[in-house]
Amino acid sequence: MKTLDDKVVVITGAGSGIGRALALNVAQKGSLLALSDVDESGLAETVDLVKAAGAREVRSDRLDVADRDAFAAYAAAVAEQFGRVNVVINNAGVALAGDLVELTYEDMDWIVGVNFWGVVHGTKEFLPHLIASGDGHVVNLSSLFGLISMPGQSAYNATKYAVRGLTEALREEMLIAGHNVGVTSVHPGGIKTAIARNARVSASEDKEATARLFDEKLAKMTPERAAEIIVKGILGNKARVLVGLDAHALHTFAKLTGSRYQDVIAKVSQKVVPPKATIV
Repeated sequence: MKTLDDKVVVITGAGSGIGRALALNVAQKGSLLALSDVDESGLAETVDLVKAAGAREVRSDRLDVADRDAFAAYAAAVAEQFGRVNVVINNAGVALAGDLVELTYEDMDWIVGVNFWGVVHGTKEFLPHLIASGDGHVVNLSSLFGLISMPGQSAYNATKYAVRGLTEALREEMLIAGHNVGVTSVHPGGIKTAIARNARVSASEDKEATARLFDEKLAKMTPERAAEIIVKGILGNKARVLVGLDAHALHTFAKLTGSRYQDVIAKVSQKVVPPKATIV
């Protein structure tokens, strides 16, 4: 895929953050958009912004990506409306902080439903349409935490590693089958989004302190810059796109140190991560 002009681009989680920035970026490149989010007000704002940016055609839907039947119906409706689908960006994601021993099964089901099953649904439901287009691309948002693990992020790590594995295997399958469908796994580092403020946490986590750490210390890159890097990766048919200096640096560090990176991360985290909240 050498251009996004006149391509039908599907983006989940388009109501804010990277999803919104991606929608604006591809709209300015002439794409036709199918945007979704569970946040209807945020999605409406994105629609207004992309229309102001000159989007040629925009469809918007409230969609819970974890709902398999709803996603199947959505994919069919998008394909029927536009007549084709060229790019699917499975961007919707949530966060869950807390040590594994304290996480509830309910919260773990929630994050797996959105972060993993949401990507599976978006990939499987649209893949036949991408293959049929003759010029398709799947983009799945993993994370820096899909390349290295962090304490207090076990469930998030699990989903993002799963997305990476799914995506890399799919790319191999498309190459073997000879389908003209590119597949890209995206691994952002700290991006200035609301993901930490909207996260769920375990009982002893200080949510406010954790969100403040992310917002003030870790989130360095704007969503707009992240979108530029991701779109460049799509057009370059990159198998893996790392977003941010932190993603590049920590990925390289983990490769050089092997499994010993875990010992270093554990020691550093003790000094950086906010203390646990007192449970009354």
